Amino acid sequence: MDSYRDSGAVGALLDEYEKAVQELQQLISTIPDKDLTIIVDPHTSNSDCVSIQSVLTHTVRAGVLYVQEIRKHLGEDIVFFKREKFETIQEYSKELDKMFQMNVKLFEDYPDLALEENDASKKLKVAWGQLYDVEQLYEHAIVHVLRHRRQLERFLLKLRE
Repeated sequence: MDSYRDSGAVGALLDEYEKAVQELQQLISTIPDKDLTIIVDPHTSNSDCVSIQSVLTHTVRAGVLYVQEIRKHLGEDIVFFKREKFETIQEYSKELDKMFQMNVKLFEDYPDLALEENDASKKLKVAWGQLYDVEQLYEHAIVHVLRHRRQLERFLLKLRE
């Protein structure tokens, strides 16, 4: 990244999220499409973590889900994003861009969105049951991308053995 957003905490969250997404895109740009569906971790019980394709599908869907959870909390009528598998790295990279742009759009649509909420009864209860305020959910979203980038780095080491 050559520049930073000048919008305080929101800018910092979006900059760091974008950086995490770009690091993931840089990593996956080195992966041949034929490696997407190879079962790299046959021992996991988590179907989102068996192959590069399953990890990327999960990462994109989760990134969209976070935005949708916030919009739902704000009173919007949301049709939740369905899991979609892609056959090429280029498609996943484009979907990661779209996912990130949904996050930018959220803050354009709600420029005064409160990031912090101390009252637990006003926090977002996300699909998996955890309570977050907007800032906490974005911090989770950023780390989520970083964790799966790390996981894919480890997958690539296994594939290259």
